[in-house]
Amino acid sequence: MSAQILDVATKYQLYSATVMCPLGIIVLTGPLPIAISLLFSLLAYQNVRRLVRRQIPVARRRLDRQITAMCFIRVIAFVCSGTPYFWSRIYALIHPISRSEPLQFATWQLVQVIFASFASLNFAISFYLFIISSSHFRHQVKYVLVKKCWKRLKYLCCFGNIQITPENIEQNNLNIELEEIH
Repeated sequence: MSAQILDVATKYQLYSATVMCPLGIIVLTGPLPIAISLLFSLLAYQNVRRLVRRQIPVARRRLDRQITAMCFIRVIAFVCSGTPYFWSRIYALIHPISRSEPLQFATWQLVQVIFASFASLNFAISFYLFIISSSHFRHQVKYVLVKKCWKRLKYLCCFGNIQITPENIEQNNLNIELEEIH
């Protein structure tokens, strides 16, 4: 009985290591997040189109359009940075490279690291994309950095009521001499 259980466990480990894990990684890093982000960006676009028909102030509509544009640019950057990594993973599954060919293996590892780094860049680039795409976001960043942070730093570091006065060395020596006499 235990030999059968061990055999089933071994077969499951082999199956999960060769089939399920790579497919799960590919689905979770490739089409699933891209499809979800595309779906929600399209829903946001439809929502903004519906807002035009409603009685909403012009400023609010303009802000909604800017947010939708930011969302679209973010999704485009996500698709562009994630797609090469996704296809490299698929290629690695279809055409595995043996470790017995060190030059090809090292070259492929380098390519995968470059694509993974490019995919990770997706998380760091959002701020810059928002700065480029939205004037309202630029104004808010400027307000926070200049009005709030810079004034606090200026007050704390440089221009507060902190004054340095020179110390009178002769008077300190006189006090020390007086203490020694008493």
